[in-house]
Amino acid sequence: MCDLLDIQRARSDSTSSTASQSTSGRMILRQRIAQLLTCLEDLSSDDEANEEVSRTLDEAFHLCGRYTNKESFRLHMVTWNVGTAEPPADLRSLLQLDSNLTSDLYVIGLQEVNAAPVRYVSDLIYEDSWSRLLMDTLAPNGYVKVTSVRMQGLLLLLFAKQVHLPFIRDIQSTYTRTGLFGYWGNKGGVSVRFSFYGHLLCFLNCHLAAHMNYALQRMDEFEYILDTQDFDIYNTPHVLDHKVVFWFGDLNFRIADHGMHFLRSSINNGRFNLLWGKDQLTMMKKNEPILQEFEEGPLSFKPTYKFDRFSETYDTRAQRTLFGFTGKKRKPAWTDRILWRIKPKAIENDESGSIASSADGEDDDEYLVKMIQDMYFCDVSYGISDHKPVIGSFRLEMRKKVDTPLVMLTAEGLWIADEDATLTYTILETFEVSTWDWVGLYKIGFRNPSDYITFAWVKDDDVAANGEVVTVIISKDELPLLAGDYVLGYYSSNMQSLIALSPTFQILQSERAMMEGLIPENINGLEK
Repeated sequence: MCDLLDIQRARSDSTSSTASQSTSGRMILRQRIAQLLTCLEDLSSDDEANEEVSRTLDEAFHLCGRYTNKESFRLHMVTWNVGTAEPPADLRSLLQLDSNLTSDLYVIGLQEVNAAPVRYVSDLIYEDSWSRLLMDTLAPNGYVKVTSVRMQGLLLLLFAKQVHLPFIRDIQSTYTRTGLFGYWGNKGGVSVRFSFYGHLLCFLNCHLAAHMNYALQRMDEFEYILDTQDFDIYNTPHVLDHKVVFWFGDLNFRIADHGMHFLRSSINNGRFNLLWGKDQLTMMKKNEPILQEFEEGPLSFKPTYKFDRFSETYDTRAQRTLFGFTGKKRKPAWTDRILWRIKPKAIENDESGSIASSADGEDDDEYLVKMIQDMYFCDVSYGISDHKPVIGSFRLEMRKKVDTPLVMLTAEGLWIADEDATLTYTILETFEVSTWDWVGLYKIGFRNPSDYITFAWVKDDDVAANGEVVTVIISKDELPLLAGDYVLGYYSSNMQSLIALSPTFQILQSERAMMEGLIPENINGLEK
């Protein structure tokens, strides 16, 4: 795995260097074009040739500016069937936190999270053990859990760097059951959609029907999930309406026809390509138009199922049938997958022959999205389950559609628990304000939007107008007594997200901290 990471990093670094040189070249081009335009202003406007040259250069200048504003965001994805196990002590390897490359978003899809009745009810009241450990691991590194959705054993979590939170908007989630004819949620799909700097993204985590002979049923379940999942968003009511869609999870597709000996021999010799042609998902892509719209990186890693627990050895235990007879060992398979789809720029209407623009809005040429996969592998070091986790690392290259927060938040004056504190907020752009919106006080390193120290409702008699400066008072009794770095966050109940953050500020240590024994008393240089 280390060799693979070194290769991928080298390729990624090389790509970044090339991109930097390209950006530099474009900047020089822009400067030269600007100089030419200045010169042309002095020429006679009656000369048609000069006007044509001027118009052409102006268009080139516009195009140059369009593409130099592209930015790259790193996305780290994980899919793992955890087999009802509790999380391991350390997830840093899974999240690649010791890598030189920092991710902007983490999307983690789990299947078969322990959903025993008592445990499931407890997890609905409190955070489940997987979510708690992921937050404990990522929060100290500056990541906040944006949202999550769970359906029995299926769990999907989204984390983001704090700086991106104001530009992750319109979050919605949904789920679809496919177990027991749609009445049971042990199988199915959970999804989260949101706007990221104005681009519409959707992530669909699935656990489909098991066993070799159910490939067609798995395809039917996938199409059923796509047909039934709806969002209350006018321009993207369905999964495939989004600009970028990720479909991942325990998709349960198997390797057909090959015998056990050939499978294991090919895997042991690292000749995975001999198995690709009989991978059910790969084979079905040839006949299923919807699958042909999805892309996947090469399966250049060991099949991720089925392993003996706490080992790197494929299934050696004899399986027992319902009546106690010995069953067959499970063949290795790439059951755990990560695929993605970029929405086609235009879709032809079969009946009229007309071209329909994408649902993502206008100016598609200016806001093209490019997805580059840097890594796709399984981490065999984790052994709590009979599945190995699959990791995908991507670069999302795009030009931001929006880069201004909807609200400006400011902590006014000094903040200390010896006196009431004042904050102000101003609505910068129109959005659906609600009297259920609130402003929270967060300590740097907070885990999720509910992890506030205290909060205050926004203007409660009426919604604020654009440009209006609204003052909110926080009682001194609600402020922390000890000094620390904090940030204010505006939470939109309609968008289900923090849509604004204040600059980081410091709360000073209160005199009451010593009185209440929170810090040791210092007398004559000695602590008591």
